[in-house]
Amino acid sequence: MNGQMTVVPVERIERAILSIRGEKVMLDSDLAVIYGVPTKVLNQAVKRNLSRFPPDFMFQLPALHPRIPTGFKSISPAVTPQDNQETNPV
Repeated sequence: MNGQMTVVPVERIERAILSIRGEKVMLDSDLAVIYGVPTKVLNQAVKRNLSRFPPDFMFQLPALHPRIPTGFKSISPAVTPQDNQETNPV
């Protein structure tokens, strides 16, 4: 960021929250947009600071899962396409 604080509308954040298997999640790409940084930079920052996050903060979905990019090491069971039926559109 350029040092200025930008207020992100609550609606923008709410649209980025998905429900998968009853858990509320956000894609790394959506979170990066909210913070105004490239996804790669966000992922690198999280990986450098893993001790600051709870163990269940992130997980990676299988690459063959439709519509959802991968980004982190898996720490939860794989999500199947049938589970995506609960997902809210962004």
